[in-house]
Amino acid sequence: MVDFSLSEEQEMLRDLAHDFARDELRPHAEHWDEAREFPKEAIATLHELGLMNMHIPEEYGGMGFDTMTEVLVQEELAWGDPGFATAAYANGLTIAPLITGGTEEQKQKYLTMLVERPATISYCVTEPAAGSDVQGIRSTAVKDGDDYILNGEKMFITGAGHADWFFVLAYTDKEAGYKGMSAFIVESAWEGVSLGKKEDTMGQRASDTRSVIFENVRVPASNLLGGEEGKGWFNAMTAFDLSRPNIAAHAVGLARAAFEHALVYSDERETFGKKLHEHQTIQFMLADMKTNIEAARLLTWKSAWLADSDQKNTEAAAHAKRFAADSAMQVAIDAVQVLGGYGYTEEYPVARLMRAAKVMQIYEGSSEIQRMIIGREITRDL
Repeated sequence: MVDFSLSEEQEMLRDLAHDFARDELRPHAEHWDEAREFPKEAIATLHELGLMNMHIPEEYGGMGFDTMTEVLVQEELAWGDPGFATAAYANGLTIAPLITGGTEEQKQKYLTMLVERPATISYCVTEPAAGSDVQGIRSTAVKDGDDYILNGEKMFITGAGHADWFFVLAYTDKEAGYKGMSAFIVESAWEGVSLGKKEDTMGQRASDTRSVIFENVRVPASNLLGGEEGKGWFNAMTAFDLSRPNIAAHAVGLARAAFEHALVYSDERETFGKKLHEHQTIQFMLADMKTNIEAARLLTWKSAWLADSDQKNTEAAAHAKRFAADSAMQVAIDAVQVLGGYGYTEEYPVARLMRAAKVMQIYEGSSEIQRMIIGREITRDL
């Protein structure tokens, strides 16, 4: 039997996230975007509410919520402001490989820290010459006694300017290909770690995105994730199966916000003696927008349910992320179209939402990469 009902706790958390998004995010979203300001205080409030780092297990002080519950919260946060949602969820992606592949000592130290205070962390994989092609990274970590000497540069790292520590992927054995990649926990205060300038992005400007440079950084062997070389690729890719349902939820939240703005405007504006939504062309456009939102949410929920059921969700997460991201872009474009000239101005939020939507088709695996994953999965047994 298929059951779409939510538990009382899930409904409570979704409502809490919605109220937070309405009262604390929407009133500031325009300012954060214009000022390119990292929403540090709002992130601290989110932490106080227990809506950050939601899947940290209880044994490390967390709430141990499942993916489905987190997806519900993430949709509401992105409905409030997708830039904030991205900035706050950098933690979710970064801790996933630690939860699934870290040693007990690493979990105790670095997960507990995130529970105790509103720290932010970053996932460092992308490089200037290696985005979708992760095997193309050039960062290296060479064993030196009880340490590793890390060198390399990471690019487009979300939250880097405020991160307490980084998940870093580097080669420990270049000749072994992806099996020679290892993952490390690198603290931002260590000698040799430096930051590039904050990127001036098209949208989601509340999210601090910049490069991170590692120059002869001495990383203790105890910070080799899982305590074993050659597991980095697995650590990094496994994280996406848990994070992509949440990024899909961000896309659903953004699309929902854009649709709602368009719907309200269509009831306020009259043309040729009719309300805008009474024209069939506009009504059909609104209908298509709503269908895309509903379909994207169902794909998102399925991918989350599979993860929580301990079933492989790689294909489902790729479907969800690809479709939701593409739908968010289309819905945002259509919202601008419904508002016409007003939609093209920054006076109305749909322009900001359209700018914010584009990166959802790019980060955490572009829509093209999701299609490659889906294609690989559906032809695996042929």
